[in-house]
Amino acid sequence: MEENKIDPYQILGFVFLSIAFVWYIYTVPDVDQYQASKQDERLSDEQQLDKEESLNKNYSSENSIEIVGLNSSKKTLSIAENNFDDISIENEDLFLKFSSKGGMLSEALLKDYNDYKGDPLYLIKDFNQNINLSFSTLDGRIINTKNYFFKPLVSSNSQGTVVNMLLTISDNQSLSFEYILPKNGFMIDFNIKSIGLDNIIDFEKSSNLTWDLKVFRQAKSVDYENRYSQLYYQYDEGDTNYLSSYSDSDKNEDSVTWISYGQHFFNSILVLESPSDNVSFESKKLFEDQGKDVMFTKNYVTNIPLKINNTDFNSRLNFYIGPNDYDILKNYENKIYESIYFGWGIFGWINRFIYFPLFGFLSKYFSAGLAVILMTIITRLAMSPVTYKTYVSQARMKVIRPEVMELSEKYKNDAVKKQQETMKLYNKAGANPLLGCVPALFQLPVFYALFCFFPIAFQLRGKPFLWADDLSSYDVIAELPFSIPWYGDHVSLLPILASIAIFFYTMMSSGAQMQTTQPGMPNMKFIMYLMPVMMLFFFNNYASAFSLYYFVSNILTILLMLTIKYFIIDEEKIHLQIQENKKRPTKQNRFQRKMQEMMDKAEEQRKLQNKK
Repeated sequence: MEENKIDPYQILGFVFLSIAFVWYIYTVPDVDQYQASKQDERLSDEQQLDKEESLNKNYSSENSIEIVGLNSSKKTLSIAENNFDDISIENEDLFLKFSSKGGMLSEALLKDYNDYKGDPLYLIKDFNQNINLSFSTLDGRIINTKNYFFKPLVSSNSQGTVVNMLLTISDNQSLSFEYILPKNGFMIDFNIKSIGLDNIIDFEKSSNLTWDLKVFRQAKSVDYENRYSQLYYQYDEGDTNYLSSYSDSDKNEDSVTWISYGQHFFNSILVLESPSDNVSFESKKLFEDQGKDVMFTKNYVTNIPLKINNTDFNSRLNFYIGPNDYDILKNYENKIYESIYFGWGIFGWINRFIYFPLFGFLSKYFSAGLAVILMTIITRLAMSPVTYKTYVSQARMKVIRPEVMELSEKYKNDAVKKQQETMKLYNKAGANPLLGCVPALFQLPVFYALFCFFPIAFQLRGKPFLWADDLSSYDVIAELPFSIPWYGDHVSLLPILASIAIFFYTMMSSGAQMQTTQPGMPNMKFIMYLMPVMMLFFFNNYASAFSLYYFVSNILTILLMLTIKYFIIDEEKIHLQIQENKKRPTKQNRFQRKMQEMMDKAEEQRKLQNKK
């Protein structure tokens, strides 16, 4: 017979079961106690519910938030569980979508435009924009409308389509964001209204509207687009200011009337009903290099204190979402076209009143590329009298150069005397060495005005010409497997042609007037020949329309100089004329007389010093 053995695992199991049984007896309440506890909880809940229902008998269950002050034990307002469908509207130019979450504009499609890839152009999509109204409650809490669901209501009136995003508290208490889209155009009315919220909102504290936008990339050159994407704003007096486009920056300003989120060729502008003080701006760059995966270029944030009338919100604003086109922006009020940088001072006036109207007229009848060429021809013809006089003076300088060299050798030890005799020779010959600088002086305002014009001329965007597929950006004939500092990762043909034309023009113009470099003076020829190389690097990433202008302009100048040289000016006649002028008494102009007097005084002082 097998002997019974004691299993230690059995003994251990009985011990654990005993402990569990004792714990159950002393910790689990009996049935009567449990039922009594649950009944007390039900009574408490029913009493609280009766209390809230009695206070909120008009409370809307469809879309609501809890009225502040009814239940002070709550730390935050309850977010409505109802998520309404988004609503879409459109006119001839815009397609807009509004989100029930926050009652904000969530999509903005510009119908007649595409991005650099050819895809539909969205300025707002996937919540890259956030508009939030924040305010304080009477019990000290801060409410952000972006956290609540608004009920969309759509209607029509004589102005256009009306979208009312409604946040209902009760039958006679609500907050609404009203958007009015006209039948055409890019300007949207944006109104913020509240009704019966004086027992909820603490109107003694500041209420702020925050406008946050991440700017989508719209051009193939991210760096070039970033250069012309800036936050602009206007003061009540009409002056404008901006944040830096090259680095992160922020400011606080008073008397602000509108804010512009520039995106190079597109713009989002918020126009205020009245000037606002203590407006804060912020601009951040969102990329480090020009990689193809760059989606956003900048992040703009503006915080606007809202004024409250009669214990309710009643703010009327305007919202422009569209192209940064001067011809379109000038049709709207408040001078929002000044969000476009025309250039500083007189250069901006040249663009606004000469080049924009001229190019607009030409582009109606010709392609964008031909319009640029025709505008270049008109500019060069307008400056041809200056070019003619300059070249005549250079021709005379060339004729008398041997005599100038003789004077330099004769008076090499007397600089003052050499200068006096040289000036007399210039007067006899009717030559003026300063005229060589005149074309540069006249071209400088034109050059800078066009330098500002071509990057902002909206009519050039996406317009091809010859091998350039977009005159508002650089042309590409070859892609490089690497990136060259200041040059880029591609080769543009138009800057190369422009640089070659500049080189030949420099040779022709300098050959007629450049003299031997004086000791101690820099080599001016080297500097002038260096310019084409600098231009090549600079314009490789610039608008190809400007390179086209500069190429055509220099070609026309070269042709004009050759025409003057071989068909208009006879150097032999000039030489004979100079010899005749030497025999006649020379009449000096006022400037020449002053120069002569100064040199005579210098000569007298030199003689007096030598006697001492």
